[in-house]
Amino acid sequence: MRKILILAASASLIALGAQAADKAPFTYKDMISLDRIGGLSVDAGGHYAVFPVRATDLAKNKGVTTLWLKDLSKPAAPEIKLAASEGGAADAQFAPDGKTIYFLSSRGGSSQVWKTDITGATAVQVTKLPLDVGAYQPTPDGKGLVVSLAVYPECKGNEIDCTVKTQADKKTNDPSSGTVYTKVFVRHWDEWADGTRNHLFYVGFDGAAPVALTDGFDGDVPSKPFGDEADFTVSPDSKTLYFSGRVAGKTEPWSTNFDVFSVPMTGGAATNLTADNKAWDAQPIVSPDGKTLVYKAMKRPGFEADRFGLMIRDASGKVREIAPAWDRSADGVKFAKDGKSLLVTAGDIGMEKLFRVDIASGKVTPLSKDGHVTTYFETGAGFVYLKDSLAYPSQIFLSKPKAAMIDDGATKLTAVDSVLADRAMGAYEQFTFKGWNGDTVYGIVVKPAGYVEGKTYPVAFLIHGGPQGSFGDDWSFRWNPETYAGAGYAVVMVDFHGSTGYGQAFEDAISQHWGDRPLEDLQKGWAAALSKYSYLDGDRACALGASYGGFMTNWIAGNWKEPWKCIVTHDGVFDARMMGYSTEEEWFENWEQGGSVFTEPAKYDTFNPALHAKDWSVPMLVVHSDRDYRIPVEQGIGAFTALQANNVESEFLRFPDENHWVLKPQNSLKWHATVFDWLDRHIGDKAGK
Repeated sequence: MRKILILAASASLIALGAQAADKAPFTYKDMISLDRIGGLSVDAGGHYAVFPVRATDLAKNKGVTTLWLKDLSKPAAPEIKLAASEGGAADAQFAPDGKTIYFLSSRGGSSQVWKTDITGATAVQVTKLPLDVGAYQPTPDGKGLVVSLAVYPECKGNEIDCTVKTQADKKTNDPSSGTVYTKVFVRHWDEWADGTRNHLFYVGFDGAAPVALTDGFDGDVPSKPFGDEADFTVSPDSKTLYFSGRVAGKTEPWSTNFDVFSVPMTGGAATNLTADNKAWDAQPIVSPDGKTLVYKAMKRPGFEADRFGLMIRDASGKVREIAPAWDRSADGVKFAKDGKSLLVTAGDIGMEKLFRVDIASGKVTPLSKDGHVTTYFETGAGFVYLKDSLAYPSQIFLSKPKAAMIDDGATKLTAVDSVLADRAMGAYEQFTFKGWNGDTVYGIVVKPAGYVEGKTYPVAFLIHGGPQGSFGDDWSFRWNPETYAGAGYAVVMVDFHGSTGYGQAFEDAISQHWGDRPLEDLQKGWAAALSKYSYLDGDRACALGASYGGFMTNWIAGNWKEPWKCIVTHDGVFDARMMGYSTEEEWFENWEQGGSVFTEPAKYDTFNPALHAKDWSVPMLVVHSDRDYRIPVEQGIGAFTALQANNVESEFLRFPDENHWVLKPQNSLKWHATVFDWLDRHIGDKAGK
């Protein structure tokens, strides 16, 4: 066995410190009840930060979101809840003047834009449109908003009124529940197609009729299901809108060809600025002087996990890539205040870091050390940013002025995680080993809360989804390693080949190799962890995973079952062929399997768990949800049926009202109670009793 290597990491990554003996362990009930910061906006002058906090109402089985304000000049002063948000508020944004706070609320019966001032005492409705407002952005001149509305694209020239009339006519004249489809998507993520598209409109504060900005565009802006206001931006002079979108046609489920378009704010035909690139172009931003456009771009059509490079387009239309040798994929991108560099977040060795990228030279400089940086704002007093880690959920921090690394001496501005001070958490560290092809592979091990030296502990072996994803130094409200540590389990997680943040070649290695290269990494990572960490009890271990992780647990059940006393598979692929026939985003399956299931079905059998189900014998808990259209519920039913047919100890947990994720508070409680009971019975204190 190769000797395991220990990564020299920062203090926040290595250990959470000795826990007080009288502290209760952190539990999944604590996690579900935690308040959650869901975003951040800072005014242009850097004086105030406004952010939404979602509290959990278990009795009503929902989250309740309010807005909070922080005076950045008074870091020690507590944040203030804005009374204006009591009727429900989300997606808060400062107006360009820094005096007005816009937000979305459905308090009037539909989702509209509202506003308040810095005092947050009263709320005033801004838009009164007959359709729900989705994403929105204030224009830089302060004279209006760009909003997204779901309209029928065939209503060209009169999208809003025509959509309202069409919807009313359908209710009146067609009492049937039947729907005729002429193209796919017929459903996407967790919704059935209703014929509408997200389109953009300019709503001026002068009372004039909304201006259609994507009139007749056969596509969604923002994109579905996860697009937001980052999919569009307005030029500094407020004369031009830039947006990214995909022309649907009849190829939408097979295409990743998003393009960047421009259109005058007065309306008219949109111009495709990236027609030459048949891959994904996304998230345009304009320089402060309005002379250049920056956007993210992939190079390979049909691949959703290609590296996002940084492209810059000057006034003449000339395009070049910034930092083409930087082997990281850009996530969030902003112009720095100097206009000469970009601020970019990107996955990096199990973390999500902030970087500065010089536009002229392409030089990349890291600005953060560890954890998971999401939203950030550059101010005269330093960076204001949202960050989370395995140790804590998203919190707002203020860096020291001109600090080389924003982590050094940063001030924590919020305390929505205050309950954690009274909870024992599991110390964790990152480790490395030699995996497939001799490559260095990273993993994380977490000690149980209240760890006692010399004692051994059962292990939860967590396998991430994606497959182009990562289980790194970040917080999750669904798969949270600290909840397992709080229940008395050690945790091992391996960022196998295919994981993000380790370079594109590492990420590419999983495509068409779902069951061999990552499995080798998992096997070697498990052996390496057992060799190094004597407190891991290899005879009491359970493998758990969701999505691709659910595929892998299904695959492990027939191809590497020896170490495991139990398995949990959540929304996992059971029959690879049927996955190809029934999933919605076909480009994903075509790329990952190396061909279409309709023309090359045999390729889908190379790593098909269903073909090995006859060998399953390890007790398995199967979890699946009816509204999961990415990996349809029949995959879970198929796995459970195979287990029952083989007389393997098994249970099936079904959620009729959830999608690929379990989001409702009471459902999350049920999920965790069922999963932890399964672990307790097979590898915990209840095992064998």
